[in-house]
Amino acid sequence: MNCCFLLRVDLPPVGPDDLPLSLLEMGCSGRLELITHPLPQNRPLPPHSTLPHGLPPTCLDLKTEVEKRFLRDPAWLPVHGVDDAFHKISKRNKEVDSLLHCSLSPLHSGLSVVRDPTTGMLLDFTEVLLEDTGLSAKNSLSLQRQPGPPSESLRGSNTNYPFLPGSRKRNRDSLFLDLDLLAVPPGLKAGMDFSDKGLISVLLSACITYHHPSLGCALLSKNKKICHSFLTLMSFQTCMTYFLQQNTSEDILKNVANTVSLTEQKKKPQQEDKGDNKKWAVPVDITSPCDDFYKRIPDPAFKYPFELDVFQKQAILRLEAHDSVFVAAHTSAGKTVVAEYAIALSQKHMTRTIYTSPIKALSNQKFRDFKTTFGDVGLLTGDVQLSPEASCLIMTTEILRSMLYNGSEVIRDLEWVIFDEVHYINDAERGVVWEEVLIMLPEHVSIILLSATVPNAVEFSEWIGRIKKRPIYVISTIKRPVPLEHYLYTGNSTKTQKELFLLLDPSGNFLTKGYYAAVEAKKERTSKHAQSFGTKNVSQHNTTASQDRAVWQTLLSYLSQRQQTPVVAFTFSRTRCDENARSLTSLDLTSSIEKSEIHSFLQKSLTRLRGGDRQLPQILLMRDLLKRGIGVHHSGILPILKEIIEMLFSRGLVKVLFATETFAMGVNMPARTVVFDSIRKHDGTGFRNLLPGEYIQMAGRAGRRGLDATGTVIILCKAGVHDMGDLHAMMLGKPTVLHSQFRLTYTMILNLLRVEALRVTDMMRRSFSENHRDTQAHEKRISELRNTLSSLPPLDTEGQLSDLLSYYHTITELRITTETLQRAVLESMNGLKALSVGRVVIVSNGQHHNALGVILQVSNDAVNRTFTALIICEKGNEEAAGDDLSNKAFHPIYSTTLFIPEGPCSHTVQKLKLQDISAITTKTLKVIPERIIDNYNKRQQPRFRLDPPGQAISTATQELLRLAEANPNGITTLDPVNDLHLKGVDVVEGVMRHRVLQDCLKDFHCIHSPTFTEQVCERMSVQEELDMLLFLVSDQSLTLLPEYHQRIKVSPSTHSAISSHELLLTELLFENTLSPLAPEESAALLSCLVFTQNTQIDPHITNTLQEGINQVLSVAQRIGELQMDCGIAQTAEDFVAQFKFGLTEVVYCWARGMPFAEIAQLTDVQEGTIVRCIQRLDEVLKEVRQAARIVGDSVLGSKMERASLAIRRDIVFTASLYTH
Repeated sequence: MNCCFLLRVDLPPVGPDDLPLSLLEMGCSGRLELITHPLPQNRPLPPHSTLPHGLPPTCLDLKTEVEKRFLRDPAWLPVHGVDDAFHKISKRNKEVDSLLHCSLSPLHSGLSVVRDPTTGMLLDFTEVLLEDTGLSAKNSLSLQRQPGPPSESLRGSNTNYPFLPGSRKRNRDSLFLDLDLLAVPPGLKAGMDFSDKGLISVLLSACITYHHPSLGCALLSKNKKICHSFLTLMSFQTCMTYFLQQNTSEDILKNVANTVSLTEQKKKPQQEDKGDNKKWAVPVDITSPCDDFYKRIPDPAFKYPFELDVFQKQAILRLEAHDSVFVAAHTSAGKTVVAEYAIALSQKHMTRTIYTSPIKALSNQKFRDFKTTFGDVGLLTGDVQLSPEASCLIMTTEILRSMLYNGSEVIRDLEWVIFDEVHYINDAERGVVWEEVLIMLPEHVSIILLSATVPNAVEFSEWIGRIKKRPIYVISTIKRPVPLEHYLYTGNSTKTQKELFLLLDPSGNFLTKGYYAAVEAKKERTSKHAQSFGTKNVSQHNTTASQDRAVWQTLLSYLSQRQQTPVVAFTFSRTRCDENARSLTSLDLTSSIEKSEIHSFLQKSLTRLRGGDRQLPQILLMRDLLKRGIGVHHSGILPILKEIIEMLFSRGLVKVLFATETFAMGVNMPARTVVFDSIRKHDGTGFRNLLPGEYIQMAGRAGRRGLDATGTVIILCKAGVHDMGDLHAMMLGKPTVLHSQFRLTYTMILNLLRVEALRVTDMMRRSFSENHRDTQAHEKRISELRNTLSSLPPLDTEGQLSDLLSYYHTITELRITTETLQRAVLESMNGLKALSVGRVVIVSNGQHHNALGVILQVSNDAVNRTFTALIICEKGNEEAAGDDLSNKAFHPIYSTTLFIPEGPCSHTVQKLKLQDISAITTKTLKVIPERIIDNYNKRQQPRFRLDPPGQAISTATQELLRLAEANPNGITTLDPVNDLHLKGVDVVEGVMRHRVLQDCLKDFHCIHSPTFTEQVCERMSVQEELDMLLFLVSDQSLTLLPEYHQRIKVSPSTHSAISSHELLLTELLFENTLSPLAPEESAALLSCLVFTQNTQIDPHITNTLQEGINQVLSVAQRIGELQMDCGIAQTAEDFVAQFKFGLTEVVYCWARGMPFAEIAQLTDVQEGTIVRCIQRLDEVLKEVRQAARIVGDSVLGSKMERASLAIRRDIVFTASLYTH
């Protein structure tokens, strides 16, 4: 072993001309470095060493440094609240002059130029007051705020306020709109009374205090209603100024009455206009030609080389008027024309347009198309930023959402936002993003929505128009530019290659003749043992690989002979896509010239890859397939290969493309023929038939406009002919309606909570999921009910009626408890068993109150179950009026007294709902239901109306009357707990509460007052409806409000800079889980956030990384349990299971520099999936880096930056062919 010794040399003292130098020994290698540092005088230069026997003298003593810097430095001591301990440590030097140095306040006025209106010459300057000075992105939602720094102009900052969302209502709890004062301060349970009574009290006290003591008395005693109307018309300051300028109370009352009268007259026509305009979705008629199009737009912003369709012209007319439009049309119908015109219009207006797409690949393709057309086009994705200053920016919807929340300056100049593929809002995972963006867009931005045909386009547009308070013009067309013919194919050999049977003609007629012909053709070749034609649930796995190869070989050769290529073969499995393409070894569909063109394009496109990456197995395989005119397109294919295949397909060089469903989205790449390998797909939970919307979207790729007279759609019948009902429903069924996928995310909650003016409940209220809330109608009815209440005589609460309000609240609670118990009983199995034929029940609805009835029939409908019953009633009250049956009248006195007719007893037979049965008695009667019902129905006919009732009815009626007379104060009913054996906690508590409330009613005195009924009956029924409507328009009725409160409990410290898996990442950040890991280990660990597949290969990882995985799982388990404790309906196991570590080894080796060909051998995950996960991982690393820097952990921020740089290389981050 070699050893190196450092000799100690005694040196003379340092002289005045000597430099302060010393030697530092570096470890055990014997290398020495010369270092400089100031030394005290008359001391020798000691040698230094990095060996473990001691730290160099130059190393700072951390404890001393902290004490010196933070405890003894006056600059670090707080200005306020300095206690004695700080005074003992250091004495602060007073610097009075420092108080005079402050930042300049913003200017409140500026100079405006005065010009001659005819010549434009400058005449003078005038000073004008500036509004909204001092506003910035850190304190204001206004568009008038000053711009932020240039570095934040594009994507904004997560510390910025967003711009005010369009047509956002002010807080309904505010006192006056110009003051925006809250009735209840944040954090407090009670506040000031700003009701009618409270407003007048404030004004009275002000008048009495400042000017007129007598005025308050006059207002209070005479014209309370007029004064309140005046207050609602004027602001508080205006009222005060006005009142204090008057001399007498008579002058005030006179002028107030005149003001109220005039203002209400002016407001009436406005309110009528507003009521007429409440339909925000405006369907546009496209059945008649638009002959005056070129007269109305003599100078269009963009000229097309072809004649536009009517729906395109109508959309352009609306765009010229700066209106928002919803365009629903089939694939390849020409929706892109509308988007192109909006881009051209914004360039003409010198404004900006944002085009959003659901997927990144579609963004790249649109960038190429629009760049060719317009030139001034930019692209924003997670890892690419091209021409961000362009007038048209193309991005995914997630990036636009981030820009809106972060207050990007781009929003100021924005004129249009184009949402392509709007039907993607149905996506369960990402659909919420569309709703967030639509809600957050400012008022000045117009909206263009492009979608496939959907049944509820008007409903969806109505929602958008309502939340933006602007009309949305709905332009919908079902016309296809190229009609489609749908066939069944049963061939599998040269002899049967022509077995193509027309099932749906271009006119949309379903041909059963073609279906039965296909069944017969299949039957001829099927042995008796294997006959399975026409069966449901025909699975694609019923055929072998060799049988599949025979079918594809036969079909594609046949289509090639008929010149019906290019063909898109939709296969709902990536594995089967690859297998089908590889099996066609003998199929060659390209000429020598096409082969040469394909070869040269491949060579040119692959030059951007490193030499080793060009020899990847997938690339070599695809090179061979492409030269024969065969391509494969799915998420497992490398991105650059997918782009090569798309470009070759658009040139017509790929003749057959095996693709998954994603190929049908967005870009206009039509084919001559579309083939369906199967009509069943796996949707993540199980196999199902294709939905009509999915089938139409994919089938719509058939038929090239201007090239083909018709498009051909072929469904393969490999194992057997599919069920006719399934085919009919899939081809002619209604497309899937647009459903709200709105859900609360921690990112949304945090972004809204950091801005006081925005509320999460506002976002929930304006979501598409709450579109059923007819708030306008409710508020109108609330106003009517309040007027009704104010017109009633004042409530007398003196004497016997002193406990009237308490009585009302008690009887209301009793009624709610009774209904809850009744619902629990009737929905239970035992309760439904008790409601059998012959059971005596107590009926209470709009026509009957505590009337006995006997059940004759029970419907089989489990959802809307009804009970046919014979009920006793007064003579003349046999028939109910309209909807009265379903509306229970308000009964002021709770009573169990049974109904006994005062005159002759009559009867009626009615269908009762569950809520009409107030109780189930212990009694049963023997009845003959068929005779009773038949006899009753017979006597409802005019000629038999006077006939006496039959024996069965008479007997049953008399029995019911006898029971009522024998139990006038109430009959014994089935007890939910003791008789029906309902042991639920809610039921038991409800029964106990019901008994207590019944006992409480006996103690009230108001029920003995002679004026009780007139005081209570009408007033309380109105009050009850008012309370219900107030609840419906309040935040408390929001569906997601309970979940919001649960998530608030879970995430008090979650970081808003993180947009996915916020809880886990924040916990890992605060617990320093990533600190001991190397950059490549951190990247590998965080890959669990972006990888979602299951793998069969266990990764081989380092011990440090395994510890990190264990810690992540531990944190995830703790979060899952906390969420369950807070009431969120997701088990801890499900929460933990979403984090998959199958790519940790792959990412670790990739970050350490291993070639892609080698890391692809470490896993069974396909190459395209690996690339996509690493790209998404880079975005996560950037978010963690930003969050780390915000919380002050610069070391972790630097580590995340190094990890990001380590994975950003080679084929994974190769630039898109569309962008270069």
